[in-house]
Amino acid sequence: MEQVLPPETAAGGGFELTRVRQFTVFLENRVGRLMALLRALEEDGQHLHALAIEESADAALVRLIVSDPENAKPDLKRRGFSLSVTEVLCVELPKNDTMPLQTVCSAILAAELNLHYTYPMLKGLTGPAVVLYVDDSTLACRLLMRKNFRIISERDLGKRPDQPDYGSHNN
Repeated sequence: MEQVLPPETAAGGGFELTRVRQFTVFLENRVGRLMALLRALEEDGQHLHALAIEESADAALVRLIVSDPENAKPDLKRRGFSLSVTEVLCVELPKNDTMPLQTVCSAILAAELNLHYTYPMLKGLTGPAVVLYVDDSTLACRLLMRKNFRIISERDLGKRPDQPDYGSHNN
């Protein structure tokens, strides 16, 4: 059986996964609950890379991306947070484009993929970036990379600005 490797990401290598694990945390709609979640992440040494909140009268779904999901998941569960994990794509927006989000969406549409949701990252590697949840993330990733979009991997997110090689590789 032939092994198909994912495309190269911003950190290089070509063998790492191009998808990023997103946590969707269920929070009761109570005062201080979001702060408790953020404090738990901070105490665990996590860096928050993206955050989106979908709120209703009784509860909220908090989508977030952290620097080290492998360690964050068991810690959050131990602290009583209910969460699920979804794989998403993180894409830097083109710098010299007057409508960069439209350009990303057009690329996804050209492949006839459904874009279920998107939200901004707090900071990309070298500029603004977005989180995408699509029908087929592998196809979307390959298409975006062929169109010279920069894909951000979990490995990229685990790096700190003071570490060598941070965002130094351009696709």
